[in-house]
Amino acid sequence: MFVPPFKPDRMTWIKPSFLWMMYRCGWATKPGQERVLAVEMTRSGFDWALSNSCLSAFDPAEYRDEEDWRRQLAASPVRIQWDPDKDLDLKPQPERAIQIGLGGEAARRYTREWIVGLTDRTALAHEIHALVEKGDRAAARALLPVERDYS
Repeated sequence: MFVPPFKPDRMTWIKPSFLWMMYRCGWATKPGQERVLAVEMTRSGFDWALSNSCLSAFDPAEYRDEEDWRRQLAASPVRIQWDPDKDLDLKPQPERAIQIGLGGEAARRYTREWIVGLTDRTALAHEIHALVEKGDRAAARALLPVERDYS
């Protein structure tokens, strides 16, 4: 059961990139973002989210025209956006990190059906950050969670 500050009517975001999440939460030091949770969800839920998604910005390679995109955006419970991934210094990289926004039906399914595990990764975030601060990038990199390609 999700409790405040979670708001079921507000879009919630899946951020699969650990370093992008560290950028967002300031290594778990920003006010209101002092806890980092790794969320394990079902593959079928992840697939459903992707197949019921719409890009958060118009892309002429994906949509006939802006009107078509706006129609799909309004009807879709899932938003996809691509932001520059981050390095250990939380600086932007050429690679893009996916952000998956869940609203409405998708957020309900996510919180009630798709989540199968939660792991507190706050201590890991602090440990990696301390190593980065000390300049021990090899040790910091060795502790990063494994991120597999979606296939």
